Amino acid sequence: MNRSKVAVVRTSPETVLEDYHRVMNLAGYGDIIDQSVDTALKVNISWHFFYPGSSTTPWQLEGVIRAMKRDGYDPALIHACHNRTVVIDARLGEHENKQIHVIQAHGLRNIHLYDDDVEWIPIGEAVGDLADDFLCLNKVYPKGFSIPRRFLGENIIHLPTIKTHIFTTMTGAMKNAFGGLLNEHRHWTHPVIHETLVDLLMIQQKIHRGVFAVMDGTFAGDGPGPRCMIPYVKNVLLASADQVAIDAVAAKLMGFDPLSDVKFIRLAHERGLGCGDPAEIEIVGDSVAAAENWNFVGPFRKMTFASRMQHQIYWGRLNRWLEWSLRTWLAPWAYIASVVYHDLFWYPVFGRGRVRAALSSSWGRLFYNWENAHSTESGYLNTAQYPAGRVRGAWRLLGMGIKILWTCIREAPEIRSRKRRRVDAGPIART
Repeated sequence: MNRSKVAVVRTSPETVLEDYHRVMNLAGYGDIIDQSVDTALKVNISWHFFYPGSSTTPWQLEGVIRAMKRDGYDPALIHACHNRTVVIDARLGEHENKQIHVIQAHGLRNIHLYDDDVEWIPIGEAVGDLADDFLCLNKVYPKGFSIPRRFLGENIIHLPTIKTHIFTTMTGAMKNAFGGLLNEHRHWTHPVIHETLVDLLMIQQKIHRGVFAVMDGTFAGDGPGPRCMIPYVKNVLLASADQVAIDAVAAKLMGFDPLSDVKFIRLAHERGLGCGDPAEIEIVGDSVAAAENWNFVGPFRKMTFASRMQHQIYWGRLNRWLEWSLRTWLAPWAYIASVVYHDLFWYPVFGRGRVRAALSSSWGRLFYNWENAHSTESGYLNTAQYPAGRVRGAWRLLGMGIKILWTCIREAPEIRSRKRRRVDAGPIART
């Protein structure tokens, strides 16, 4: 039986495009991603604002697209794929994180899975008897749930970053499927989030033609992620067809024991969905980079007020008082609280300084000057000479946060469903 393989490559702005081509081919993506069918590039947006380490980088998206085109993949069969969450505005995020610039430059389709023209089908229709093997989703959704029909038979390439997460210790390839495969009530799964990720991996292996992941560690985030982190420049790229193995290697780089510290990796490993034991994973590429230990403290050492409250609601003393409300029409209170804390308070007060520091690095300068950056076949030259980036002022961020808050309220699934019911009922006839 072949060992799971994870490619690890050291990178720099000057070589990043060639390095993406190298890391993908070292991991054998051409054997997994069928050129004859559509391929979804599953973009990660963990915050609509730019925050280093939080979301898919523009050079990550650029590098993957260029690699595929170079290797003969038809751009007409490649598209970017986004999900929506109740607290993250994906359309704002694709602009703020400069992903849309890359997609448009290559003339690719850009699909938002929650648009009205995207069909979602019942899970039983999509996976059949596999649903009987779910660890938790049948209990979370006793009436069933739906997934996008377009995923059936497609390839998918996940584009996560290396970062910590307040619910799952770390987040990577397996967590990247969360937004795209569950409906808008996916927060119902938070109490059983590890089991949920295992169920979602089972679904992916059933419905997709090929599943692959390309992980960016140019910036990596430690602390109460996936938003309020401390970003570090780490200059590594990872790729693998094994979603469990790539997450295990990323976890080990961060300083965690994948099988004991990250429950979803252990559960998936035990069920044979991939390899979570680093000793059993074949590392190709830069072995020295793969052997590093970044000694991250993780998401639980210095939690934010919001993350502490989330833990209390889902697993602590507030569970019996508040968790039930997230399954009712009262749920928007939690979305509002999250936007108020993160977008109106934390980012302007604490985040701006961290972003400003990151923008002075070569990667930060490349990001800030992305629209005018000149590339070679290998990467981007002289990025250290690019002007240092500036961060929006607190008042500008406050104004943006208020708009995001209004969008959050308007697009809350509980409010949208009530509007749909009123529309479906139509006018009441007079007697």
